[in-house]
Amino acid sequence: MNTRATAAEVVVVDYGLGNLRSVTRGLERAGAAVELSDDPGDFAGADGIVLPGVGAFSEGMDNAGPFRDALVEQAEAGTPLFGICLGMQMLLTTSEEAEREGQGDVEGLDLVPGRNVRFRGDLKVPHMGWNELDVTREHPIVEGVNGDHAYFVHSYYAEPDDDAAVVATTDYGTDFASIVANERGTVFGTQFHPEKSGETGLAILRNFVDICVDGL
Repeated sequence: MNTRATAAEVVVVDYGLGNLRSVTRGLERAGAAVELSDDPGDFAGADGIVLPGVGAFSEGMDNAGPFRDALVEQAEAGTPLFGICLGMQMLLTTSEEAEREGQGDVEGLDLVPGRNVRFRGDLKVPHMGWNELDVTREHPIVEGVNGDHAYFVHSYYAEPDDDAAVVATTDYGTDFASIVANERGTVFGTQFHPEKSGETGLAILRNFVDICVDGL
């Protein structure tokens, strides 16, 4: 990992849902200068944007409504956008969680086309605890973490339309996408919480800072 004389300027989106303090601390440990912001106008000057999240998909998209256009604009401009947990699910097109709760078709950011689905069968949900990452696609966000373990808490997982969007999988009754990215690689997300995943999570956050500084 490179030693940085200058930190990346990273904006963490404060839309009312997310483990903001832990995410901020993790990014700072990884070498980022972090701004916690509820102003979409701050996104344009950032080297990278983090969209954290805990809770339900529909509530997340409702809260993120005022940020949607700015997030999509920055993603299209190539600014690295990193979704964490619910934030990763919000990168997709929709989620059956909203349908299950009787809230109809809730539109995600559609930056990684696909759908979030609930674990099937007799599996205990939420999937909670440490589990292994199996890297399936080259991407700088996963440098040095193949086979490492990360910390998960979730009942839904991403099913991208394009299998090539899957960067890593994890086995919990099925091999689900635990890291996804768009075709350009500049929009990506982890289903697990890197800020709660010890050295594995710190490595991923450092990789994110490197992406923000060096690009892809």
